[in-house]
Amino acid sequence: EQVAAEIISLGRQSRTMLADLADPAAAAKFADRAWRWQKGVDLWVNCAGADVLTGEAASWSFEQKLARLWSVDVLGTMLLSRAIGQRMISRLPQPGGVILNIGWDQAEQGMAGDSGEMFAAVKGAVMSFTRSLAQSLAPQVRVNCLAPGWIRTAWGEQASDYWQQRATRQSLRGRWGTPQDVARAAAFLASPAADFIT
Repeated sequence: EQVAAEIISLGRQSRTMLADLADPAAAAKFADRAWRWQKGVDLWVNCAGADVLTGEAASWSFEQKLARLWSVDVLGTMLLSRAIGQRMISRLPQPGGVILNIGWDQAEQGMAGDSGEMFAAVKGAVMSFTRSLAQSLAPQVRVNCLAPGWIRTAWGEQASDYWQQRATRQSLRGRWGTPQDVARAAAFLASPAADFIT
């Protein structure tokens, strides 16, 4: 609601819609409502992800965490991308659009530990799916995956000294990334300046 209010203050339109992306029927309804609101979608960003590192979920078993990540991050991304992508390529008179999925830069190389195992599997699946979807929807729709590194999210704000040092040591820029860093890259990939990138 805060983000929607900020958008409206810029003289633009904004609408808040909620859905449980782990529920395929709810995800399909969400895609339909979003598409109908402005009679189409030009840019679709799949950035929703289950938080299993903080709050109540932090105490869940490995299996519970993995199931939640898989249902939201993987199945939610796949179902929404396919639903919106099919609408984008079928849109008349001008088919087209951009789908942007969020991956993880360490998914392909892996990271030791429970979290690394879960996130590598989940985000690796999103990244592989993105490559295939880009081929399925080409040339009308561009599909990309943005795979950030160490981004200071809610978990990063409270991470231990070990993780603080590891994040800055592994980052080639010597610092945590910020949500703004990710947003700038996403804005570029969504823009006409990235027209040949898919």
